[in-house]
Amino acid sequence: MRILHIIPSVALLRGGPSQAVLEMVKALRDNDIDAEIATTNDNGVDLLDVPLGERTEYQQVPVWFFPRFSPPLHAVRGFAFSGKFTTWLWQSIHQYDLIHVHAIFSYASTAAMANARLQKVPYIVRPLGQLCKWSLQQSARKKQIYLKLIEKANLNHSQGIHFTSEQEKQEASQLNLTSPSFIIPHGLSIPAKIPDARQRLRQHFNLPLLDEPIILFLSRLHPKKGLDYLIPALSKLSNYRFTFILAGSGEPDYESEIKSLIAALGIEERTYFTGFVKGELKDLLLQGANLFVLTSYSENFGISVLESLAIGLPVLITSGVALADMVKQKQIGYVTELDVDEIANAIDTFLNDPQVGKVMGDNACQFIAEQYSWHYIAKKIIVTYKKIIDYR
Repeated sequence: MRILHIIPSVALLRGGPSQAVLEMVKALRDNDIDAEIATTNDNGVDLLDVPLGERTEYQQVPVWFFPRFSPPLHAVRGFAFSGKFTTWLWQSIHQYDLIHVHAIFSYASTAAMANARLQKVPYIVRPLGQLCKWSLQQSARKKQIYLKLIEKANLNHSQGIHFTSEQEKQEASQLNLTSPSFIIPHGLSIPAKIPDARQRLRQHFNLPLLDEPIILFLSRLHPKKGLDYLIPALSKLSNYRFTFILAGSGEPDYESEIKSLIAALGIEERTYFTGFVKGELKDLLLQGANLFVLTSYSENFGISVLESLAIGLPVLITSGVALADMVKQKQIGYVTELDVDEIANAIDTFLNDPQVGKVMGDNACQFIAEQYSWHYIAKKIIVTYKKIIDYR
């Protein structure tokens, strides 16, 4: 079984969904599936330094990289147009039994679906939350036109739409798509435990007290992440001692806006910006913090939430995060609405009795390890692949 995964970018700065594709393909290959990726060399404003137009080993999986058209206009550059990708795909698509497309509203994904339709190669689509209400409201007119003229037909001709949560599926149901759909969540690779992580993290930031509570936001700095609610909520907790760490990067203008808000609300002295993190520092942040927070307007999944739960870090999330129902049901974290007072009250509850949060985190570890390992998720994906290929 040969499977080709298509995504506009696998750059780290593109966040969890792009990294999930690499992990997914690795897990599939570990289960004897001949899977590989085709993508562009997109890296935000920059380009990845990778071989182009040839099959190369990248983060332990085979990837085909093609040059992204890189004009100075952000909107055009972000569309990730690649003529060489199109040519290669047209010539090579019949070598694969199934195409697994990740993302919509981007050239590589749209071109892959159109190619597959024209050449009658089966394909499935993982829309990455881009069919959710909040996402469709951003650049709404442009997306409505794109959806009506191009993407809806691509979606309806697919052999299946791959949602990662029930919430994502329900929100997309408003579009009345005719293609069948299925839910398979993201998987997770659990990192090795770091000895004395809490002490080492506090030393890293030169915190004077080793018992200083650390509240961690680890995600892209983006308007949908709800920092305009989280930061005012934190400012209401002036009676408490805590450190707030913002781990992530975003557009320079938005980063400046967030820094200005933090300064205006008087929590600048207790806030640290790390920029984008990966590897050991990311693991140290997750294992050394006391509470993870993600107050998003909308998340079709929430990989960073899963990573936190997997290592026993208590989480506070909003109902717009698709994992909220699971967190509520299993009682492994705090869930609030997107409301400044509700968020502040939940953090107040945690700071008043951190032991309750610790119990939540401890209870999450085994459940996440059993239900969300990449090995377990890969087997579910393979069953879906076989059904589609055999039916054809």
